Amino acid sequence: MKSLRQLDCTKNYLETVPPKLATMASLEQLYLRKNKLRSLPELPSCKLLKELHAGENQIEILNAENLKQLSSLCVLELRDNKIKVVPEEITVLQKLERLDLANNDISRLPYTLGNLPQLKFLALEGNPLRTIRRDLLQKGTQELLKYLRSKIQDDGPGPNEEPPVTAMTLPSQSKVNIHAITTLKLLEYSDKQAAEIPEAVFDAVGANPVATVNFSKNQLREIPPRLVELKDSVCDVSLGFNKISCISSELCLLQKLTHLDLRNNVLTALPEEMEALKRLHTINLAFNRFKVFPSVLYRLPALETILLSNNQVGSIDPVQLKGLDKLGTLDLQNNDLLQVPPELGNCENLRSLLLEGNPFRTPRAAVLAKGTAAVLEYLRSRIPS
Repeated sequence: MKSLRQLDCTKNYLETVPPKLATMASLEQLYLRKNKLRSLPELPSCKLLKELHAGENQIEILNAENLKQLSSLCVLELRDNKIKVVPEEITVLQKLERLDLANNDISRLPYTLGNLPQLKFLALEGNPLRTIRRDLLQKGTQELLKYLRSKIQDDGPGPNEEPPVTAMTLPSQSKVNIHAITTLKLLEYSDKQAAEIPEAVFDAVGANPVATVNFSKNQLREIPPRLVELKDSVCDVSLGFNKISCISSELCLLQKLTHLDLRNNVLTALPEEMEALKRLHTINLAFNRFKVFPSVLYRLPALETILLSNNQVGSIDPVQLKGLDKLGTLDLQNNDLLQVPPELGNCENLRSLLLEGNPFRTPRAAVLAKGTAAVLEYLRSRIPS
């Protein structure tokens, strides 16, 4: 098949690849993922091969000779193997743009890796690396390559270097809008139906301050633990339209948080530790499964907006609500309120009180239709003297 450009042998039981495969002179993409390979294939005359995907095999050694035959490669994907050593000869791959070595047994990198001129993406998370300082791991592929280049003159760590550390994650920047991070201070990974946020998304942040995080419209079942890494700068977090059932303590450490969107999840309660979010002024909890008004909200003095529609809340405490003197919007539509306490009328700062769609009998629909001021006045008139 002299004209074949792409060959996909993913998910088989191949232990070797015959060198004769190399006579496929037009081959550009070769997929060998999820097989039983123990070494890189020998492909002496595949001069046009641009992508070799051999992740999830049992490759232990990268043979320098085999690498030399792959001089046209732009993508080399070897994640989830058993590679211990990256040979210096990796630098023959001068056209390499993406190198994925995640989840192997690599403990050190050849400094000459820094000399690959086209390399834009380097994935190394899940390796027991020992020769790279922690601060470098936050800075992304280009900074790492720059560091490696600077070390080529040295034989190893100097006396002033920090001691070796084991680092299981290194920045990789796949599917992340770096421009949005640096210019808009926005970290976005939304509408992907992802069960978890990839490490690469957080790795890409580096030292950049992030103000806004949008992880909405996925399949998340918990708050991403690494969100806490952004605690010094993040003030707006959107986790709506997921499957989150409880709030972890990590979220409570984001003390600069002002906006929190948790709508359309499966929450039934909020942790008391959320009391630490003293700057929070907007929280959206609509379309969850709250049966009780979350008591911790009464202790967040900066709150201006509470959106709690379409839950199953049965009662509210008007005395504690009055303590929220900045509260301007309270949306309790479509809940299970059997009565509206008259003392709610004392919450005179409320500019928008939404109560439609509850089973209470008073105030009647005609009163609700007149708007918030009329409802509050009606409620005050009902307070026993």
